[in-house]
Amino acid sequence: MPHVPGLRSPYAKVGRIVYFGRMLDKIRLHASGRLPADYLANLGDAKPGMFDTRCCSFLRTPFAALQAHVLAHPTATDEALLDWCFAGGGTRTDEECLIWNHFMGKRGWRDDALPRLRQRIAESGLESQPIMTMFDYIDFDEGRDPVATRAWET
Repeated sequence: MPHVPGLRSPYAKVGRIVYFGRMLDKIRLHASGRLPADYLANLGDAKPGMFDTRCCSFLRTPFAALQAHVLAHPTATDEALLDWCFAGGGTRTDEECLIWNHFMGKRGWRDDALPRLRQRIAESGLESQPIMTMFDYIDFDEGRDPVATRAWET
C-alpha cells in the first residue's frame, strides 16, 4: 500500500493505548473520501479479529457509536475522544492498557496470525524487510520503517 497522508502508525499512542489514533484517522479519512478502497474491508467492527474490532471491544464502545461521535465532534482531540470511550465503556487500568499494547504490538509474532502475516508480506513483496509483527508489516507496507525508529518504544 502507498503512504496515506494523515494515517498514522499503529504503534502511535493516544493516551495510554496504541492503535486507537490510527482508527480515528481511518474514520476521518473515510468520511472525507480520502481513505483508499483497500482499507475499507478492515474499517469498523464487522470482522472478528480485525484491529478496529479488537480496539472497540477493548474500549467497550461500538464502532458505529465511536464513528458517529468522531464525526459529530470534528474539533475534538484524540485524547478527548478516548476519554469519551472510557466514560461510556469504563476506564481501563494501567495494567489493562499495558496488556493491550503488548498484545496488539506483537500480533503475528508466534501466534495464530502468523500465517496471515506471512501471506501479506509475500503479497506485498516485503520479504527482505525485518517484519516480525502485523504492526511492523503495516508500517513497512505504508513506507515507514518501525525497526529503524524502534516504534514500539515510543
